Amino acid sequence: MPQRRKRRLTNSEIAELLARESDIAKMPAKKALRRASRRALFWPEEAADLPEQDRSLTELTAVGPYLSRVISEWLRNPPATRPKKPAVRQGFLTLTEARAILAKRPSWLDGILGDLQMHSVWSDGEGTIQEMAEAALARGYEYIAITDHAKGLKIAGGIDEAQVRQQGEEISEVNRKLRSQREKLQVLRSIELNLNPRGEGDMDSRCLAELDLVLGCFHSALRGKEEQTERYVAALRNPDIQILGHPRGRIYNFRLGLSADWPRVFDEAARLDKAVEIDAYPDRQDLNVDLLRLAKAAGCRISLGTDSHGPTQLTFMEYAAAAALKAGIAQERILNFMTREELLHWSAEVRTKNSRAAA
Repeated sequence: MPQRRKRRLTNSEIAELLARESDIAKMPAKKALRRASRRALFWPEEAADLPEQDRSLTELTAVGPYLSRVISEWLRNPPATRPKKPAVRQGFLTLTEARAILAKRPSWLDGILGDLQMHSVWSDGEGTIQEMAEAALARGYEYIAITDHAKGLKIAGGIDEAQVRQQGEEISEVNRKLRSQREKLQVLRSIELNLNPRGEGDMDSRCLAELDLVLGCFHSALRGKEEQTERYVAALRNPDIQILGHPRGRIYNFRLGLSADWPRVFDEAARLDKAVEIDAYPDRQDLNVDLLRLAKAAGCRISLGTDSHGPTQLTFMEYAAAAALKAGIAQERILNFMTREELLHWSAEVRTKNSRAAA
């Protein structure tokens, strides 16, 4: 009788095994296991490939000698059944999965013309606006939106109206330099507006009207188990915002995020011609593929943002692009496939239409 081939563990399965092991481990192993579970989402190669190439698992981030031995044992003797993930760890793509999805349509990622969520040193980012622009130039983008946190989120260094205007001067200077170098990139003025549970923002509407577009996000009361549909509908009807960012507020292995009547939420976004976001940060991936399929059915627009907090993180776009592709979202429904002129025209139209409705 032929010998059954040993099952090969994926990075996704290893991430789950690490998380489970962290639940029963003691410190400091608990912390190391939990960190490695999250970092497994970032690994650029399948861990199972490394021993076959006579390479050490310690080449993978967050894997030291101890975890190398643990993972090696799992690879030698994988569990008989695939580990079932709890909801707080479901629906996250690993980098290797995202790249496999994108490899089926190589032109997809190349068609993305910009990134619509990122942070700079003005709030909690590590890069200057110039540095973020240089990273975007390397990717061939036409535009990026600088979406530093608004003043209500003090823990993330949120900026007030005066700082938003000061930042605008710096963005203008960066854009002048880009034009002088004949670069096609333009830095857009934007902000990550902090929304309260009633869907209200924390910045003066007159200041927000000066920006190219506004991303609205919830940052409080994110652990409630009751349905939050009305919160989302109220946020979408807020005339100041054009994009609803990281809608669920979930974080891998930390916070499940909010629940809602999602078809109703997406129907409202479609009615108002507003966009809902795929936050590409690897431990957010919010919206995920399952919810994106509902958004597709509703016909609402989708925005892709890396939520970068430094220049190197613009590469996270692979996660959002792969999720959109896997969910079957058409390019014409994704803001990032628009030219800069098309994007700004859409933003202005949405702002005008919703301002009239609110009057």
